[in-house]
Parts: sequence; structure tokens; C-alpha cells
Amino acid sequence: MGTTSSLDFGRRNTGIDLFRALTMFVMIFVNDFWKIHDVPHWLEHAAGREDFMGLADVVYPCFLFVVGMSIPFAIERRYGKGLSGESTIGHILSRTLALLVMGAFISNSEARLSPDSPYPIGVYWILMVAGFILVWNQYPKREDHLFTVMKAIGVLILGYLAITFRNPDGGVFAARWGILGSIGWSYLICAMVYVFTRDRLKYLIPVLVSFVLVCILGARMNELHGGESLLNLPRPNFYNDFMNGVLHLGGGSAAALTMGGVVFSLLVTKYADMSASRKLLWSAGAVAVFCVLGVVARQFWILSKIGATPTWIFFIFAIAVGLYTLLDLLVRRGWTGWMRIIAPAGTATLTCYLMPYLAYAFSSISGATLPDVLTYGVVGILNCLCFALFIIGVTWAVGRMGIKLKI
Repeated sequence: MGTTSSLDFGRRNTGIDLFRALTMFVMIFVNDFWKIHDVPHWLEHAAGREDFMGLADVVYPCFLFVVGMSIPFAIERRYGKGLSGESTIGHILSRTLALLVMGAFISNSEARLSPDSPYPIGVYWILMVAGFILVWNQYPKREDHLFTVMKAIGVLILGYLAITFRNPDGGVFAARWGILGSIGWSYLICAMVYVFTRDRLKYLIPVLVSFVLVCILGARMNELHGGESLLNLPRPNFYNDFMNGVLHLGGGSAAALTMGGVVFSLLVTKYADMSASRKLLWSAGAVAVFCVLGVVARQFWILSKIGATPTWIFFIFAIAVGLYTLLDLLVRRGWTGWMRIIAPAGTATLTCYLMPYLAYAFSSISGATLPDVLTYGVVGILNCLCFALFIIGVTWAVGRMGIKLKI
């Protein structure tokens, strides 16, 4: 820990920022489908045991992949500033805690609130986002007791929400992590692995293979092969309890996708000076290999995000590598000006993720609803696209006012 990397992480990778921005834009878009009808199936999530992958099934795993791509840059820049390995581990733990806390508040609210709660769901979301901003806003670096007071107020707001929360069944605030929590656990595992291995691919690639192997052993096979996992252990058992309760790996898919991003990021950085044509050739080869692996895996497992099948993981790897390669090519050619409109989603990603909750909160409190003509078919889809652009615009605006979450 703490030694100088042999790779150059000093240059900002604009392709990663654009990848993150595009993923967040699409995430807001598909998450807004709840308010419209007659959405084409290829845009939606597949059903539980459906052998299918819609656009919505691609967004979250691609975000995990880009989280992994960012890990080497974030950690190596800390070392480049002379920060110690111990402080880096502390930073990783604090970021993980922030994601877990935010994930818990969001996921607890997904079932809405009990009628006996002291506030409606709209007020909960407004207070929740306000608390997050007060605690984790990127304040100026100068010493100011006001910033400490603001953080303390944020903690008190979140504490009040946690204590008074009641779900529709009367249940209290619980440890439910949701999407942000899942990102937090996978980030923790992969970032800690990177701290101890650094840019040595000879260690990181076996770790990636191990995570994929966990998916292969734990995913349910298709009906032709019995419909059970290869490691079909009786429940409860030590293996599943350790994977879920201690490592929080679950089926291994989140960690596999994140570690895939770490490995790919190192390869991209290592061969940054390779000619564009050779990069394109190697990336096309990697995409082809992952597609072949996906086709082979589909003989044994269905294509399913909910099932976190190896088939799904291999095809996501192919999509992520191909998409980043395309974005990197656009950056090199200077053809990314048209993407400036979504750029704030790539540089203020966490802020952007939270802004829809404010929009939904004000809608809930006011009782405002969309006219039916705006909730069906193509018009409904355009409505969701405009909403995603609106949210990114709000993210840019609040950023100009000094509001930008940084964990």
C-alpha cells in the first residue's frame, strides 16, 4: 500500500465521465416508467423467470461497471497526493457507510408510509434529501463552524426520520440497503481488494474470475438442466450465510460487474497510448468473446437480471466494454459536444440520483397528476425523457448554487 503505481492516473478519463453520465441519464429515464402506460417491453425490466433482457436490465449493471472503472483512478490519485494506505481505507469505509445509510433511507420508503406516520411520504423525501445534502455536501475546504452545524442538523433530521418511520404494516426503520447499498457493498469489496493488490492484474483477474464463479455456482439453471443451482445446498448453510451476512456478496453478480470495471479500467490506462484502430480491434475482440460466452452460458442459464445469471453478466460485460469504447472514440475525435447536456450527471452523479425524489415529493404533496394524453405510448416515453433531462438540468442548477454531494 502507498507505493507509486506504474500506470499514469493523472489524466482525467473523460470517457468514464461520459459513461457515468449516460448511465445515470438512462437510469432516471427508466425509473420514471411507473407513471406511464403501454411501455414497449424491450425498454422495461424482464419478469422473474423470463429469458429476456430489457434496457432497464442493463442500466444498473453498467453503473456498477463504471463504479469499478473509477476505483483505480480514485485510489491512485489519493496516493499521488501523498495520502497513506490507512487513510485510504478509512475513506473507503466512510464512502461505503454513506451509501449504506442513503440506501437504507431510500429503500425503506419504497413501500411508502403508514397512515399513522407524522408526515406524508412527500415530506419524508424532502427531509431525507435535505438531510443527505446537509451531511454530505461538498462544502468549501476552509474551516467554518457553520458547516459543522449544518452537518449536525442533517444528522438530526435523518435521526428523526429513522426513529419516527413506520411502513404501511407498522414496521419500523430496517436495514434494507437497496440499489445504493448494493453499490456500497460491491464498492467496499472491490476497493479493498484494489488497495492490497494495486494495479497488479495477476491478482485482480483471479479475483474477478472468482466472483464470476460464485455467480456460476449460485445461479439457478434453466428448466432443461433441473432449474436448480449447481451449488444447491440445503438452507440454512454456512456458505450462503457467509456470502450474504458477512461478505454481502449475495450471488456475486454486483462484485463481479464492479471488479470487471476495475480490470477493464487498468487495461484502458495501461494501453492509453495505443492507436485508436488497435484499441477498436482489441475491444471488438473482447466484446465478441463475451458475446460467445453469453451464448454458451445461455444453453445452461436463462438471460435474467433478477436471477443474476452468468448469461446476463457476460452480455453486460460485452455491452459495457463496447459502450465505453464507443464513447472513448467519440472523445478522441472531439465529437462529444452534443453530450454536454447530460454531463452534470457524470460529475455530480449522486446529486442527480437524489433529485427525482424531490420532484416526486412535490408531486405527492401537491396532488398534481399528468393528463392521460401524456402517459401513453410514444408521448409517455417522451415525457420520461424530458423528465430525465429536467432532472439533470436541476442538478446543474443546484451545483451552481454550491450543492453537490461528495462522499
